[in-house]
Amino acid sequence: MEYLIGIQGNDFVLVAADTVCANSIIRMKQDVDKMFKMSEKILLLCVGEAGDTVQFAEYIQKNVQLYKMRNGYELSPTAAANFTRRNLADYLRSRTPYHVNLLLAGYDEHEGPSLYYMDYLAALAKTRFAAHGYGAYLTLSILDRYYKPDLTREEAVELLKKCIAELQKRFILSLPSFTVRVIDKDGIHDLESIPASSL
Repeated sequence: MEYLIGIQGNDFVLVAADTVCANSIIRMKQDVDKMFKMSEKILLLCVGEAGDTVQFAEYIQKNVQLYKMRNGYELSPTAAANFTRRNLADYLRSRTPYHVNLLLAGYDEHEGPSLYYMDYLAALAKTRFAAHGYGAYLTLSILDRYYKPDLTREEAVELLKKCIAELQKRFILSLPSFTVRVIDKDGIHDLESIPASSL
């Protein structure tokens, strides 16, 4: 029922997540932040089972911060993605697997922007755009049609709005608002939240 989306441009990554926390057919809250700050330039978006998402994301978050304290420098987005995937894979083979789907977005001085897609089976893929949740069935075709590698920020926001408008039109559930952030060379920036009713 949840929805995550990520779009990579030349020098930034735009990410968005819905703000609904639901249990079965009941909406519990509608102001949930599903993004976890790993470091100054890395953001982890996490959806899945309610307890698993917070517990797993905070575990990864604290370990990435511990790495910085021990070594004096932060992990790159690639290293953080591989560390996260390894932990997800280890837990998958234990008695306590985490049922979480993830997007990891970040910016590195040497590699530039990067976006990683991970699912609950610990599959990892570097990609230019990605989406998780039932909404992905409706919006991946839009991303495939309109995405271009040299997107400007304004074009990326317009593409995001197209995806959200499609969700409002065709998705049976109501996702009333979305948290939107941009990661670039200067760090993580909040953009104005997009209320779905305005589209």
